[in-house]
Amino acid sequence: MILLACAGCGLFTPAPPVVEGPRLRSVDGGPGYYAGFAPTLPTSPEYFPVAVWLESVVEPGDVQLDRQMGINTYAGLTTNSDLGQVEREGSFALTGWTASGASGFMLTDEADMWAGAGSAPWSGMYPGEGDICVPASSSCGFTVQESLAGTAPPGMLVYTNYGKGVTFWQSDSDAGRFVNEFQDVVSADNYWFTDPFICGPSEGGAALNGGQPLPAEECRSAANYGWTIDRMRELVEPEGSRPVWALVEVGHPFQEPAGGSIEGPEIRAAVWSSIIHGARGIVYFNHSFGGDCTTQHVLRGPCGDTVRPWVEGINAQIALLAPVLNAPFADGVAASSQDVDLATKLHDGALFVLAASTGDGAQEVTIDVACSGALTAVVIGEERSVPVTDGAIRDVFTDANAVHLYELVGGDTCGLGDGS
Repeated sequence: MILLACAGCGLFTPAPPVVEGPRLRSVDGGPGYYAGFAPTLPTSPEYFPVAVWLESVVEPGDVQLDRQMGINTYAGLTTNSDLGQVEREGSFALTGWTASGASGFMLTDEADMWAGAGSAPWSGMYPGEGDICVPASSSCGFTVQESLAGTAPPGMLVYTNYGKGVTFWQSDSDAGRFVNEFQDVVSADNYWFTDPFICGPSEGGAALNGGQPLPAEECRSAANYGWTIDRMRELVEPEGSRPVWALVEVGHPFQEPAGGSIEGPEIRAAVWSSIIHGARGIVYFNHSFGGDCTTQHVLRGPCGDTVRPWVEGINAQIALLAPVLNAPFADGVAASSQDVDLATKLHDGALFVLAASTGDGAQEVTIDVACSGALTAVVIGEERSVPVTDGAIRDVFTDANAVHLYELVGGDTCGLGDGS
C-alpha cells in the first residue's frame, strides 16, 4: 500500500519529500572536460566511458569481442597488447606507458594503500618487490604519484584508481591530496558485494556505522557503490571540477571464499547507483582470483557466462542514454520519501528520472515530480509506461537491486531550457 502525505492523515504517514526549486548542475568537469587534454578521450556526447580494468588485446578480434559487450575503453591496457587493434576498432586505451595511439596515461593502482599517505622517498619498488619507502617504515604514496605523473606525456589525460586508504582510512586532507594533485580523472574500488573485509569496523563500519561492524544487509548493498562516488566527489576541489569514475566487479575479486561472486542484478544495480550519484564513467574489474572459476578475463570466457548478458544489457542502456548521462542534472525536479536514490537529467527538451532502490525488499514507490506537468513516464528498456498522476510517478521496485529509468513525456522542463 502506498501512503500519501495529506492533511488530517494519521501519525504514521510519511512526511512529504522536500523538493527544492529546480536548477541545472553540470556533470563534473563540464561536458567538454576531455577536450582540455591531448591525447585524450572523445568529447562527443555520444561517448560515455565503459571500460574494462587491466585487460589485454593480444588476439585478433579481442577488441571486437569487447565492443560487442559494449566496452569502449581500456583502463590500464596490458603492456603486451596490440594498441593498433584498439585504434582500428574505434576503442580507446589508457596505458601505463608512453604509447602512440593511447588516449590517456594511467599512473598506478591503489598507491594510497601500498605506499601510504606521505612524502618519504620512494625506492622505485612495487608490492612484492622489496621495501617500497625509504625508510621502510615510512609512507611515500605522494612521492610515488608525483614521480609517476612526471613520466606522463605533457598535456595527456591522466587517470588513477585509489582504494581503501582514500575512502576509509586516511584523513580528508591526505585523501584529498591524492584525489586532487596527481591526475585528471579519478576512481576508487570498494567492492561492496564481494569484499570479505569491507563490512568490518575499520572499513564500511567506520564510514557507515560509527566504527561498529556493518550488518550484511546494510553492507552488501548497491547503494554503497553510490556512497563511494559521493566520498570521492566530496574530496574533489574545487567541487565538481574533475570526473570521478566507478569500479564495479564482475566476478570473484578476492581469494577468500567469504566474499563470494557478484551476480548480474547486483552489477546492474551497482552501475546505476554509481551513475545516479555522479559517476562519469564505469570500469569493470574483470579478474576473479578466487571462487570456482579463476581468470583474468571474466567477461570474455566461460567464467562470465552468467553475468555477461547482464553486462551487455547494462552497457546497451548506457550507450543509448549516453547523451542523457552527459547532459546536466536537473536537481530539485524529482524527490521521494521512500527508499530510492534519484537523479534527474535534462536533455534535448526532455526530463529523465533515474531511480534505484536503496531498500531491502519489494516496495511501491512514489516519486514526486515538482513542476514538469508530464502526463506519462516511459520506462526505458522495459516496454511499458506508467502514468504521472497528480504530479507523481508510482511504480513497483521488486527488490533491493531494482532500477527504473524514466523519460517524462508531456508537460515542460520546469523552465530549465532544453539541456543543451
